[in-house]
Amino acid sequence: MQVVVAGQGYVGLPLAVRAAEVGHRVIGYDVDAHRVQKLAVGHSYVEDVTSARLRAVLDSGAYSGTTDAAALAGFDIAVITVPTPLRDGVPDLTYIETCARTLGAYVRPGTTVVLESTTYPGCTEELLLPILEKTSGLRAGEDFLAGFSPERIAPGNKRWSFDGTPKVVSGIDATSLEVIKGFYDGIFQTTVPVSGPKVAELAKLLENTFRLVNISLVNELATLAAPLGVNVWEAIDAAATKPFGFTRFTPGPGVGGHCLPVDPLFLAWKVEQELMVPFRFIGLADDVNRHMPDYVVQRVVDGLAKRGRPVKGSRVLLLGLTYKYNATDLRNSPSARVAELLTGLGAEVYGADPNVPESDTSTLNVPLVDASPQEVAAADAVVLLMDHTRFDLAMIEKHALYVFDCRNRLSGANVETL
Repeated sequence: MQVVVAGQGYVGLPLAVRAAEVGHRVIGYDVDAHRVQKLAVGHSYVEDVTSARLRAVLDSGAYSGTTDAAALAGFDIAVITVPTPLRDGVPDLTYIETCARTLGAYVRPGTTVVLESTTYPGCTEELLLPILEKTSGLRAGEDFLAGFSPERIAPGNKRWSFDGTPKVVSGIDATSLEVIKGFYDGIFQTTVPVSGPKVAELAKLLENTFRLVNISLVNELATLAAPLGVNVWEAIDAAATKPFGFTRFTPGPGVGGHCLPVDPLFLAWKVEQELMVPFRFIGLADDVNRHMPDYVVQRVVDGLAKRGRPVKGSRVLLLGLTYKYNATDLRNSPSARVAELLTGLGAEVYGADPNVPESDTSTLNVPLVDASPQEVAAADAVVLLMDHTRFDLAMIEKHALYVFDCRNRLSGANVETL
């Protein structure tokens, strides 16, 4: 089939390349000309797609990237994988709306449109379909097919591959579901059909709300266990020996990335708009996690004070700037807030992350250095925010004057743990 994947980011590019690898003719559409230029020369900017894989599908002619909407003509299936950010707590759906109008001009009888972008329950049928119908002049379910299939991308996850992760699929009617399931059956090892788009939309939000709530639980517990004189990490390890009824989550400096700080708030927004009641669990979990960087900074200030150092004028080295272990992604990383707070208190803040090019750290507003013995020894405080495997933890223990460890990976008289 001729497949359009609209949006060539961390969700769209892996899908486009995999669809090309299994035999479809794929157009990767993106409005970002710089991205498309990189794709054209076989340079992948997404960690789950190697440049070698990208070049292979380019060379075979199975895949091409474009910013030209006219290239979308003649598609059989179009998949929308555009961003859905929050703006002041309200879902920004303009990317979906714009993409729907663009695709709508090329919808013809028998085509299929699938939304993968994370959104609230009802968005596919209440927002996407009316735009497609208005632009195309056709009727959903009568002339063209549609559905929702949430992305489950986990950047850098070595246990669950892109195609090995079960794929939830839905359609607006039985025929849509059959066609959409058939398409994804050829790409993923397992598909999970559900009764309709609203169920699939809610399932995606439920997955990430579950993680947010449980991470917030252990984060708040960490802030309370320390003054109680209890090692929260040891307690979590002990609880995790129970073979049923417990899922292990660990504390950290906060949540980040493209899902946890955003997706559950889509659900909270929809509940409040539709039912006029707050989703209290999500509100509380979001509040706990947004304040974890404040707690980390306060612990660092206290740790410096114990060692006779004021935070003002102290040199602080932040290790691990990405939001996730061994990842390269800085989006919504709590490291930015930690850096901002420490800088505001007068500290000289530096960052080190071997996974991130210096050109990608502009959002942090701190100089980037190597995590060398000299840099570690020169810091009045070293803060381990993310314990990437490329860090030499033994060297950090040996050379650091004082470490605040947010990941429970270090030990010694010079180490304090979250």
